[in-house]
Amino acid sequence: MPGHSLAQLRGSNLRAITALLGSGGPQSRADLARGSGLSRTTVSSLVSELLDSGLVVETEDRGTPYKGGSGRPPLLVALAIRPGGVAGVDIGHGHVRVAVSDRSASILAEVETQTDADPHGNATLDVAAELVRRAAGEAGIPVSELLMVGLCVPAPIDRRSARVDHAVLPGWHELAPADELSRRVELPVVVDNDANLGAMAEHQHGAGRGVADLLYVKLASGVGAGLVLGGRLHRGSTGLAGEIGHVLAREGGAVCRCGSRGCLETEVSTRHLLELLRPVYADALDLPRLLELDTAGEAPVRRVLTDAGHTVGRVLAGVCTMLNPAKIVVGGSLGASPTLVAAIRDGLDRYAHPEAAASCEVVSGKFGGRAELMGSLALAISRAVEPA
Repeated sequence: MPGHSLAQLRGSNLRAITALLGSGGPQSRADLARGSGLSRTTVSSLVSELLDSGLVVETEDRGTPYKGGSGRPPLLVALAIRPGGVAGVDIGHGHVRVAVSDRSASILAEVETQTDADPHGNATLDVAAELVRRAAGEAGIPVSELLMVGLCVPAPIDRRSARVDHAVLPGWHELAPADELSRRVELPVVVDNDANLGAMAEHQHGAGRGVADLLYVKLASGVGAGLVLGGRLHRGSTGLAGEIGHVLAREGGAVCRCGSRGCLETEVSTRHLLELLRPVYADALDLPRLLELDTAGEAPVRRVLTDAGHTVGRVLAGVCTMLNPAKIVVGGSLGASPTLVAAIRDGLDRYAHPEAAASCEVVSGKFGGRAELMGSLALAISRAVEPA
């Protein structure tokens, strides 16, 4: 229905504005327009609605005129902070990490444990619930006063059923993780996948801040991407947008955990790269050591990382040509490799439309392996102030 679609769009736009204020603090209406990709007229209308609802207030401070102009400094608006905080839960393939922050995303407490999350969905959510309680205690906030929990899982979430893609996490079959964690902690929980939340973190806090159209690529034990288009996270009709790890990279290649063959993830995951280098370094090589050797200029490491970067760049070239992002942010544990990022840049230049490649900057992410945790906090903050 047209009216329902317009209401959904306005709700999405309101969430985009409150998310920017939650992550970036007080901002002018012009700042919000640039950060969200919305027109100034639309932003002014949204801010007026948020002011009327009491979710946003005008501050006594004033900002700086755009581009250092001599005009009157603009008024700033900020979230109307009320008591309480939020929790972010990052579930990775080998860890559960939880942080509690205030509404401005300042972390008050953080706890972590190592665990094999993939085959044990219920047990992992039990661990997550216990860590939420522990982190809240360390932050000095009663669990009952947490406003929202943001949950990150390392697999796509079906937007129709709220369940995990069990082809990626077979031990989570038929689980709706947000509902399950909510039942355990007796708090509202909102969930998204790791690449989407990494994109949210880098867009709101990190290397993609102020960019309306960007692609976040997570390169680690798994491979995925998050799309920010027009200042808003794009999830696709069922939640599968950005699953570049399962795009064909090598015809007849290795069988992937998704059931296909030759997926990008089978060619460039940390596990695969370490295995390629095993004949040279035996069992002495792990990921931190690989990154050290890259920085030191070790030839075999740089050769493998360069090949991997060219493969990623070739896959991203089609995405870059179709979507024309202003920036590609490379995150995950491999995002800190200068050799890999440079090779992705080279692959993009080789295979993308020349103008699309020239207008797209490729950079390492600001948060590395912490992007998902920061994204889960940003998601919780945005939903904690979501208008009714």
